[in-house]
This record gives sequence, C-alpha cells and structure tokens, in this order.
Amino acid sequence: MIRKAQDCNIEYREHMRDGDGTIKLTSLIAGPEELNGKGRLFSIITIEPGCSIGYHLHDKDAELFYIIKGTAEYNDNGEIRTVTAGDVTICPTGTSHGIANRTDETVELAAVIVYA
Repeated sequence: MIRKAQDCNIEYREHMRDGDGTIKLTSLIAGPEELNGKGRLFSIITIEPGCSIGYHLHDKDAELFYIIKGTAEYNDNGEIRTVTAGDVTICPTGTSHGIANRTDETVELAAVIVYA
C-alpha cells in the first residue's frame, strides 16, 4: 500500500496537552489497524516558534520522537534537554515528557505511539 502525501489527514491542535500555541499533526496512518493494533499514532508533528506540547504522562503506551528538523527543548521526565535533527527521544510507559520550540525556526518530528 502507498499513501500519497495529499491523502494524509492534517489536523491542528490548540494547546496540545496544555502546551502553547497550535501544533500541526500530519497522520501517516488511517488508524491503529495499520499498526496491527500495536499503536495509535504515526505522525509528522510540526511545532512553530513559541509553540509546545505540554508535559504529560504515558501510563498505557510509549512514545518515540525522531527529530527531522530544528532544535527543541525536550522535557525528559523532568529533565530539560536540547534535541536537534537526527536525535531520537524515547518516553517509555510510566514516564512523562513534553517538547517546546524556543527558537525562531520550525521544528518537525516523526512521532510513534505504541501500546504497552
């Protein structure tokens, strides 16, 4: 199967997880069945300057980010770390994270959420 870019669903979330501004999510899957029921999200996330995804707990799943473009502040279970293009973040089940764009450039990342 091939899904063309123009067929991917795009949504905008205001104050995602109590973060700042608006986050753009481009879903690369049509639903959890395309991850064989083992996850619920595979998306490209775009974070504009001044925007963020608020700090939140993953109690029933885990989330991975692959930073495609830009520099961001990543809250890794309470520790603030800088991430840049090529970095991978892993938020295992039972831990928390958040991400913020404090620069003047757009941040893009690929995100995957898998079930515990």
